[in-house]
Amino acid sequence: MSTENRPAVERLSREHLGAVVEIERLCFSEPWSANALELLLSSEAVGFVALSNGQVAAYGGMLWAPDEGQITNVAVHPDHRREGLGRAVLDALLLEAARCGALEVSLEVRESNEAAIGLYTQAGFFVAGRRKRFYRDPAEDALVMLKTIGA
Repeated sequence: MSTENRPAVERLSREHLGAVVEIERLCFSEPWSANALELLLSSEAVGFVALSNGQVAAYGGMLWAPDEGQITNVAVHPDHRREGLGRAVLDALLLEAARCGALEVSLEVRESNEAAIGLYTQAGFFVAGRRKRFYRDPAEDALVMLKTIGA
């Protein structure tokens, strides 16, 4: 993707939270609350949003642990899927993980979410395990995916 076609991505701010809460509600059967999403504004986490025509169209978040990032969610508004916004947010999270010295990034994804699994695999993640019945609504296993960042 050329730079002129690359989506605008910026650090998540308090002003973005309303739109992020709406994307959560549209994308997940068990969405995070506004209070839970505020965690992404803390020093223990990082969040990014992708904009389309100046509006938040996708977001992603990551929690920090020693030498590791744990991606919490990457979500794209249904009206903006297949536009490269999820990849742009994921790339921003991975760049931030590298910048902060993370050695590894992990995440969980529904085993039926083929689009997300494809996105993560294309970005260099691999399936490292499974969490039985991790998701409740509907009940489903999660695949644990990892990506090595640095050594």
